[in-house]
Amino acid sequence: MQTKTLKIGTRGSALALAQARETCDRLVKAHGLREDDIEIVVISTSGDRIQDRPLSEVGGKGLFTLEIEEQLADGRIDLAVHSSKDMPTFLPEGLHLSVFLEREDPRDAFIGRTVKTLTELPSGAVVGSASLRRQALILKSRPDLKVVNFRGNVETRLRKLADGDVDATFLAYAGLRRLGLGDVATALMDVASFPPAPGQGAITLETRIGDARIDALVAPLNHFATSTALACERAFLGTLDGSCRTPIAGLATISGNTLTFHGMILLPDGTEAHEVTGEGDVADAAAIGRDAAARVRAKAGAHFFTDWL
Repeated sequence: MQTKTLKIGTRGSALALAQARETCDRLVKAHGLREDDIEIVVISTSGDRIQDRPLSEVGGKGLFTLEIEEQLADGRIDLAVHSSKDMPTFLPEGLHLSVFLEREDPRDAFIGRTVKTLTELPSGAVVGSASLRRQALILKSRPDLKVVNFRGNVETRLRKLADGDVDATFLAYAGLRRLGLGDVATALMDVASFPPAPGQGAITLETRIGDARIDALVAPLNHFATSTALACERAFLGTLDGSCRTPIAGLATISGNTLTFHGMILLPDGTEAHEVTGEGDVADAAAIGRDAAARVRAKAGAHFFTDWL
């Protein structure tokens, strides 16, 4: 099946490279390839270069994918490896998310400098987070805290925390585990009260629609339960027009043929939140997500969404 070097595009952070190497290892195992049959191509993105402003002010999560998708579309790379939660709901024409690797633990990790949990932070403590969802969830439970924008890769944020720039921060536990840093988490957040971002913990592969050679190579890597859960979560996000301006959380879980979904939308300051649940057959994953989005939108009312702008 493989007659030329397969080029995998990725961002250059330690976590992105770990995810690209995991993809490479799975391809080698699935097809009996040699490691030198695959080349990992590091691509600098606007989201990596712009560190002094929140993503919501400079173009949203698409800034982490733009340059990679340009090289995928014109054939300079054969596939791209992404964190699913970084992917916009609408992709460039001709590209799709064709595969989802088995999901890691989707929970958020709390990392305190001098305390172990969010509840132990003293009033007025400073928490760093670049995620509007996390900021809103923090303020929902602890309005007495100060939340500041906190950009950078995992290592940068941990260094800033150790230097005392903030008293605590949150990171995806899946990313910490992939970097061998799971033990830096001082607490793991419960998904019921602190739900993750849609797609959190899952690696996705983006490919060109209709590229039969690449489709055949990546197909064995797809994990059914993860791809089904993500179909629901991304439908929920897409129906709500989710972006980095919108605090949206959602997690789908699967047991047998049944999919269960829990979603939440919040105001950025955490003063108002609305939850929704849904359940149904796994074959209806996307429809369950869309229905949950419509119901929570109706519950929140039009004023709720104008407050996001």
